[in-house]
Amino acid sequence: MKKIILLVQLCFSLTVFANEIKIERHKAIKMRDGIVLYGDVYMPAKEGKYPTIVSRTPYGVQRDGAHKNFIKFAQNGYAVVFVDVRGRYESEGKWEPFRDEAKDGYDIVEWAAVQSFSNGRIATQGGSYVGHNQWQTMNEHPPHMIAAFPSLASTNLYANWITMGGAFRLSFNYGWGVVRMPNRIMLPQYWHTESFAPEELKYDNILFHLPLKTGDLKSAGYAVQHYRDWVEHESYDSYWKSISDEERFATYTVPVHTLGGWFDIFIQGTINGYVGMKNKAANADARKYTKMIIGPWGHGASQSYGGVDFTPAAFIDQFELELKFFDFHLKGLKNGLDTEDPVKLFYMGVNKWRTEKDWPIPGTQYQKIYLSSQGNAKSVRGNGVLSFHPPMNEGKDQFTYDPNMPVGTLGGNNCCGTPTATGPADQRPIEKREDVLVYSSDFLTAPVTIAGPVKVKLFASTDGPDTDWMIKLTDVYPDGTSMPISEGILRAKFREGLDKIKLLTPNQTYQYDIELTGTANVFQKGHRIRVDVTSSDFPQFDRNPNTGEKLGQSDKVRIAHQTIFHGAAQASYIELPVVNGFN
Repeated sequence: MKKIILLVQLCFSLTVFANEIKIERHKAIKMRDGIVLYGDVYMPAKEGKYPTIVSRTPYGVQRDGAHKNFIKFAQNGYAVVFVDVRGRYESEGKWEPFRDEAKDGYDIVEWAAVQSFSNGRIATQGGSYVGHNQWQTMNEHPPHMIAAFPSLASTNLYANWITMGGAFRLSFNYGWGVVRMPNRIMLPQYWHTESFAPEELKYDNILFHLPLKTGDLKSAGYAVQHYRDWVEHESYDSYWKSISDEERFATYTVPVHTLGGWFDIFIQGTINGYVGMKNKAANADARKYTKMIIGPWGHGASQSYGGVDFTPAAFIDQFELELKFFDFHLKGLKNGLDTEDPVKLFYMGVNKWRTEKDWPIPGTQYQKIYLSSQGNAKSVRGNGVLSFHPPMNEGKDQFTYDPNMPVGTLGGNNCCGTPTATGPADQRPIEKREDVLVYSSDFLTAPVTIAGPVKVKLFASTDGPDTDWMIKLTDVYPDGTSMPISEGILRAKFREGLDKIKLLTPNQTYQYDIELTGTANVFQKGHRIRVDVTSSDFPQFDRNPNTGEKLGQSDKVRIAHQTIFHGAAQASYIELPVVNGFN
């Protein structure tokens, strides 16, 4: 018996020793221009050369919250280099969001590759801005970079961060860019919602400030240059194209695993990253091993979001996903990653995961559902209808958009301490408004399963030179709950492309092609499909003043009179990606 106990104790001691780690703090890493960035290195305690993970944060290596997983990576035989980006916390230089991440990423990857703890095989890791950093690093093609796992990340800073459809993401850009991140350290953001905050500095009031370009003075007290640059470059011009990853997918050579949430602010980046790499990457392995997973989350995995419990099945352990991905690519472990389907989606409505062969899903049938009414689709009390058959006769609905009384943001794809509820919030409060057109299908007699991109073709006119068209797709439950599952907005002057500004001729009818966020949902029997159409979603997006002036310049607004057409040659519709249902 004593021998057995001794043997057990010896095995336990060996296990503990094998998992011991060490952390080297405040390592200096010199960039090509002489600026020194600082980071921490996590690694196994045993001397050796290990595959290495690089992660770069603007949120402070001592407060980012990633330490638990970095310790676990080190316990699993990895070194982790975790660095403050340029101009943030311990690192030298000037903080200019987005502008230095490509070259700094290259320099840090190549620095890590030649350190005594590294075997020269490098992958990158992290979410949100830290995910964006990985795409930017790939722009420089560091030779030792083997794989990347950017989660919850934008791939086009203009199209799926700063704006959506050309509409400025006011609450996020202001809250993150002006209040929280103007200087070297992260500043308090939430006090703008607290009772002790002066009325003029509460988010409810400060985000109404006009002109938009001087909003930084209200909170920061001085001009925040990067915020003013974002407002100044209102279209997808060279300022944005120079740092867009979507312009460069065809040059990327390493496999990428994207991860996102259906209600995350960067969901289109998650999807576009996968699609771009799968179809355009520079070599067969990068295309073959690129993967994507999307759950019913916001800016991070959870079981419940926006007041909806998606059951315990919804939560995943992201660390285990990353570890499997890195083990395959950095260690060469045959763990089955190469035999798995590349796409894994959580289907809301049935709360189940399913793997898919690609995105869009092969065999998808794109089903048009048409908007119509008897002339009054205003609010849920109106007579707006969604039909699988095009209406026989021409028709129209009208509403008034007053920027001084905008439709308030209620749920949807937002993020990170903005002063709005995010996620699948019940839309009934806003569907009671007279400036929201509501189109509902009959009660479904059989389930309808959708997964993929959602698009709207809208025929509309306004009596001014510019306006916005905001669309939400909702799943209406038998009790009336109107749960949003996809949304999109288009600033009318960008109807011919985000890099083209073309004002409207008042009262002329135009065709608008509006891209909504991707989704996966089962509309159950007894439910209804609904589309809401309006012209504002404030403060998630800035109020279009309807004046046609350049973004941020106007200190006045005008009321717009809006008309939506349906039927015959002007048939407005939503196009749903219908896929095979669940057995």
